Amino acid sequence: MAFQSLYRRYRPGKFGDLRGQEHVKRALQNAVATDTVSHAYLFSGPRGTGKTTTARILAKAMNCADLQDGSEPCGVCESCTSIDSGSSMDVIELDAASNNGVDAMRDLIARAALGSPGRTKLYILDEVHMLSPGASNALLKTLEEPPGHVVFVLATTDPQKVLPTIRSRTQHYELGLLPGSTMLEHLQWVAKDAQLDVTEDQLALAVRRGKGSARDALSALEQIAAGGGADDDASIDEIVEGLCERDTGRTLTAVATACFAGREPRQLADQLLAHLRDALVATLAPEVVLLPDDAKDAAADQGRRLGNAATVRAMDAIGEAIQLMRESPDPRVALEVALVRCTRPELDTSPAALVERLERLERGAPPRAAAAAAAAPVAEADDAPAPVVEGGGIAAARAAVAKATAAPAPVDRPTLGGLKRKPAAPAPTAPAATNAAPVATGDLPTRDEITTAWADSVLPRLRPTIKAKFSAGRFLSIEDGAAVYAVSGEGLLGKAREVQPQVEAALAEHFGRPVPLRLVVDPGGATPDALRSRHDDAPPPPDPEPEEEPDLSELVDAPPEEHRSGVDKFKEAFGAEEVQG
Repeated sequence: MAFQSLYRRYRPGKFGDLRGQEHVKRALQNAVATDTVSHAYLFSGPRGTGKTTTARILAKAMNCADLQDGSEPCGVCESCTSIDSGSSMDVIELDAASNNGVDAMRDLIARAALGSPGRTKLYILDEVHMLSPGASNALLKTLEEPPGHVVFVLATTDPQKVLPTIRSRTQHYELGLLPGSTMLEHLQWVAKDAQLDVTEDQLALAVRRGKGSARDALSALEQIAAGGGADDDASIDEIVEGLCERDTGRTLTAVATACFAGREPRQLADQLLAHLRDALVATLAPEVVLLPDDAKDAAADQGRRLGNAATVRAMDAIGEAIQLMRESPDPRVALEVALVRCTRPELDTSPAALVERLERLERGAPPRAAAAAAAAPVAEADDAPAPVVEGGGIAAARAAVAKATAAPAPVDRPTLGGLKRKPAAPAPTAPAATNAAPVATGDLPTRDEITTAWADSVLPRLRPTIKAKFSAGRFLSIEDGAAVYAVSGEGLLGKAREVQPQVEAALAEHFGRPVPLRLVVDPGGATPDALRSRHDDAPPPPDPEPEEEPDLSELVDAPPEEHRSGVDKFKEAFGAEEVQG
């Protein structure tokens, strides 16, 4: 006997052998047992879920000479064996993808009235959604009222493309993908029965490659058993681990390793997108993930470490990269750029990246790898606790940042007395701050870092009403776990405290960690003289020289000008003459 592939050799031969399609199996068994089989069925579902196989089992049950338990075909009678071998005159299979014309349907209708050796003649039309409109219309009447001994079974992977007039004349059953645990049990039984030398890890790999399709899983198992089952998922797992650790170098190294091994960047991106989808769904609804339990737990762990916001942003970025690959001269570059954006959210100013950074603050995410942290312009303490903001914690901070950063571009503002204030000028009464560089307290940035970031990034992004209350102040020092910020007077101090949570949230968003503020009145005051004293010992402006008084005796009266009207001046300038109308 010629060699048969595993998916043909272990194709189910009776209803009891079907895996994962309990609703379809139960309905058809009841119909056969009570002799209420419909004249037309529509089976839909992804590839490899058993649509054609179920139709063949139904044909065997309707023509079997010795039914078991009232609905199961015996598998040994002449009718059952001929259907298994494909030589039965009672089962006619037609590929609608290649026989989709009107003539093919007319020939089918003409032959439908002819009898066959068995009790029932069953027509299986595969990929029925590819029938032309003319062929579909030609089939309608016979499909609605076929001869008494004829049953139609239509199979499709795209049921929405089937004409509603055809769907309304059939009983529609949807066949779903097999769960990971069910698929693993089936492959274990097949490997044992076929005496295949495979390990549990290799069986799990076949399940992952099958993605819920029994035929694809059996094909993958056969390839693995033959020695061609390299674990291509290792590079995908390494890339996702790099995303979880925010390690750009590790991620790009995994991409390079996969490409050197012969993987196409487009295929790599498709598999990475599917893996990220499994990681996201495994944290939200684990029961719908088509993976073995161990692989499902590993995907859920990666999804939790990466975070939902980061996972969704990575899926969006890789999806955009897949689209760019179609026209890119080097598809690998598009994938690598997307992965860099995912591992370094501070380089991305999109709202999704900001949301991810806030979520990391909320979750207390682990720090990035040392290499990535060293390359960052400003270090971020990812393991810092979430900032505490009055009126709602991190949710209020998120709302405050969104509200505060909605301001227009910053404009130059006039300063008191026309003098420009140095942003980092120390107070005269704070010798520790003026004589030496301030030292960071705990996880807080230094005063110089805060002052620089405040002037360059934080203050210009605040709303104008908030900016007006904080623009005339300055940072004095870092004391007792807080940044001391001085304002010019008691009246402004009360107004500044009203919007203090929004300012703290903006600082936390910039530095990636909470930066509490302690507001005080500036000991140096905010008068023009006090502001002038902060100019690093700048000399006072010289007194203006007195103006010389003019000698009135030298003034001469101007000659009187002849009185002329505007009309006279116009005529003189243009040489015009006045004409009486």
